[in-house]
Amino acid sequence: MTKKINVSELPEFDAAEYLHSEEDMAAYITTILEENDPALLASALGDIARSRGMTQVAKDSGITREALYKALRPGSEPRFDTVNRVCTALGVRLVAQPVHATA
Repeated sequence: MTKKINVSELPEFDAAEYLHSEEDMAAYITTILEENDPALLASALGDIARSRGMTQVAKDSGITREALYKALRPGSEPRFDTVNRVCTALGVRLVAQPVHATA
């Protein structure tokens, strides 16, 4: 007999718990960028910043901790300058690549 699982009883998923290396972070950001959603990117950067420690990321990016939380909360749309500074503080870089590969 199969036991029914109530979704509301499942633990909440936190991506920050799985982002252990710069390679993990870069792969996560690359996947998120493919969605073309600035709010989702802000949330993903927030996940990564939490995995590294918000206080340290704030210090390394030159953004106050409070402003960092505000800029990277789910649903926010941070300025490119903020995204760039956070990426630099995290040791990752955004890279452009062609949408359609030429053969």
